[in-house]
Amino acid sequence: MSLSHRAGYVVGVLITLLALSHDCQARVHPHGRFVRIKGTRGRYKVSKTFREVAAAGSSVCRTWNLAMEAIELCRYLAVSMMNVSFRALDFVISKARRHGICLILSFVNNYKDFGGRPQYVEWARNAGVNVNGEDDFYKNPTVKKYYKNHVKKVITRMNSTRIAYKDDPKIMAWELMNEPCCQADYSGRMVNGWVQEMASFVKSLDKKHLLEIGMEGFYGDSMPKKKFNNPAGYNQVGTDFITNNLIKEIDFTTIHAYPDIWLSGQNDSAQIAFMKRWMHNHSIDSNKILKKPLVLAEFGKSNKDSGHSLGERDQYLRKVYESMNKFERTGGSLVWLLMAKGMDSYGDGYGIILSQHASTRGVISGQSHKMTTLSRMLLRGKHGIKVGFLKAWRHLNSCSPF
Repeated sequence: MSLSHRAGYVVGVLITLLALSHDCQARVHPHGRFVRIKGTRGRYKVSKTFREVAAAGSSVCRTWNLAMEAIELCRYLAVSMMNVSFRALDFVISKARRHGICLILSFVNNYKDFGGRPQYVEWARNAGVNVNGEDDFYKNPTVKKYYKNHVKKVITRMNSTRIAYKDDPKIMAWELMNEPCCQADYSGRMVNGWVQEMASFVKSLDKKHLLEIGMEGFYGDSMPKKKFNNPAGYNQVGTDFITNNLIKEIDFTTIHAYPDIWLSGQNDSAQIAFMKRWMHNHSIDSNKILKKPLVLAEFGKSNKDSGHSLGERDQYLRKVYESMNKFERTGGSLVWLLMAKGMDSYGDGYGIILSQHASTRGVISGQSHKMTTLSRMLLRGKHGIKVGFLKAWRHLNSCSPF
């Protein structure tokens, strides 16, 4: 989705969490002057969300590592201001540790929310670099340098307890970008070159943690027949699920699924049928072609849909979980979007507040416990897993890359 990220993944179940990665929100005046920093209520909400996630049996959350506003500050202000932002992220990691939760941290958003890919290009333009549009993010040397500087700053960060992020076992995986796309090259080759370069760069800094791209799962030109699996209107997004995930530095594959948007106007039966096919096809391809675990990294049902009810959403989640449980060697599934009470302004219709939605909490908790049991069986060698697949799968399901 085009809002911030979130998320959690347990030993099999992943629940998306919109974590407030900063206990403050720093603003910059158009001329570069520092304006203000909001209060600390975000810390309470982070803590509360982690408590609720852990109580539901989930053990991994996916969220931003830093908002673009913090990076913008570091361009104009003293280094100490950047440290304020990092200390906020330190706080998120410490609270995750306290509640037994591991983190997937996304480096950047494709969309303008929290700055995202457009912000990097705008920085370059403001610095006098000749850029033509947002897709120069993938090819302009200056823009790529900005991204690499950000990645390096995060990975090599020494937290408040003197543990480098690259050595922190509560960080389970890095994500290159949330939902990359490219209108300048529909073939997927431009994005593929960027993924190869950035994945190699991340692994040069950190060989311990898992790495994923952040893809929605749209098929591309490498296997044209598979493009028929894409929802109508999504054949030209500039990514290629097969080619992009064949890059050896990528440890597991991801898909997102929003049939209520992609198949808007079609009934629930058609949407759940698409959902099952989407998961099935990617599960087979991840297993047979890519030989990597698959994570359904985002899915949900909007309360803005016509005729929506809480019971309808619960039933939808159950059907997705039932289908996912039938597929071999998956890494789990994340619901978009889990929030704490008082975070409504971050919602987009998909928000789930566990403390208020008891029936939904029961569905998610039930799946979490099922997958915990299955994970323990698999980790003890009760089911055969190919050697080339085993390392990443075990890391996913043990909630630790170490």
